[in-house]
Amino acid sequence: MKIKITSKTHVKPNKPILGKQQFQLTTFDLPYLAFYYNQKFLLYKFQNPLDLEEPTFQNNVVEKLKDGLSSVLEDFYQLAGKLAKDDEGVFRVEYDADDEEINGVEFSVAEAPDVSVGDLTVEDGTSKLEEFVPYSRISNLEGLSRPLLVIQVTKLKDGLAMGLALNHAVLDGTATWHFMSSWAEICRGAKTISTQPFLDRAKARDTRVKLDLTAPKDPNAGDGAAEPPQLVEKVFRFSDSAIHTIKSRANSAIPSDGSKPFSTFQSLTSHIWRHVTLARGLKPEDITVFTVFADCRRRVDPPMPEEYFGNMIQAIFTGTAAGLLAAHGPEFGASVVQKAIVAHDARVVDARNEEWEKSPKIFQFKDAGVNCVAVGSSPRFKVYEVDFGWGKPETVRSGSNNRFNGMMYLYQGKAGGISIDVEISLEAHVMEKLEQSKEFLLIEEEDGKSLSNGNGNANGNGLV
Repeated sequence: MKIKITSKTHVKPNKPILGKQQFQLTTFDLPYLAFYYNQKFLLYKFQNPLDLEEPTFQNNVVEKLKDGLSSVLEDFYQLAGKLAKDDEGVFRVEYDADDEEINGVEFSVAEAPDVSVGDLTVEDGTSKLEEFVPYSRISNLEGLSRPLLVIQVTKLKDGLAMGLALNHAVLDGTATWHFMSSWAEICRGAKTISTQPFLDRAKARDTRVKLDLTAPKDPNAGDGAAEPPQLVEKVFRFSDSAIHTIKSRANSAIPSDGSKPFSTFQSLTSHIWRHVTLARGLKPEDITVFTVFADCRRRVDPPMPEEYFGNMIQAIFTGTAAGLLAAHGPEFGASVVQKAIVAHDARVVDARNEEWEKSPKIFQFKDAGVNCVAVGSSPRFKVYEVDFGWGKPETVRSGSNNRFNGMMYLYQGKAGGISIDVEISLEAHVMEKLEQSKEFLLIEEEDGKSLSNGNGNANGNGLV
């Protein structure tokens, strides 16, 4: 795909932020310093072709986005800053309008006149998206000398592709989509944002943690053994009715221990965990781990506001023998997931933080666990409501960063309701088996005829 960068500028808050603002990174932030920048990709189709002609595109689209960005950065000014650390190795995010080394948010404009929205909507992998989303394989630690937010807007044949890279040591998914919805709100004409970010990180955790980090670490690095496997990516789109079917099957057996019914999240993720484990062909005694990067805003005591700006996530781990997961019905895996999530209360969150502060460990992908299925992002994020004034996105995806064997990202489905899109990365032979699993895809047979529409998705109560 021929893509040409036509301009690159930097955007700062519209009104200067007085004084030097410093916010120490917390125990919730620091483990992700060696991860890559978090990448998001949003695709918009323009209904009026005249919006893509010049100078209309520059004046009505590009400048509108930049003006809205400079306005919303008055509230989210940490994203216009940089990472820094003191002589003891304590990291912080800082913004100083008088610091010439702080350039603000990097904003690039590109054009790909031969690429249509449809060309990118059907793409399951991320290789073709890399030119549209900046900062592939750039470590968060490089935020010491790079912008914390990088945006690329690409004019397509019939729409716009927006690629973003956000420093994951500075903010998590909840804060990311709060920022995105606020930016879009300003671009649609609001004078101020409806929900202010809560910027005081010290309220979440104020322990000074000293880290001896001078160069980016590769999150893919192992113990010097084999190279990480080659992975393929796939998007499975679970319709509203498919989610209802999965949830009802998980809840068909009433728990004997009096636990609550399984949630949509617990039902769907355990469904995926079980079928990925089957597709991997593990031995019955092999352990498989389920990991979810869970929001802790409401878990801590006292709870933090939903608008807290930063990371407030912790990895929750659980696991079982592959044979047990395979032999039992869907309620078994859902129960394992549910128990782990329920047990991760304020006491566990604090204990994990205290343990990490005594012996800090920067995360690598292998820390997610053996034979793992790991979950990031959340279908709770209203990603299809990010409307800058020309309609809702056609699709929302993650970029190529921070993907490893078994990693999946959950997004709200564009179809609405409780539909959910699942992006997952697996070894090719495992993905092939998963795509052929009628039980996983919820493909039923009626009089010998499959309800599948032939491309791995199912009609009716299957995938769409």
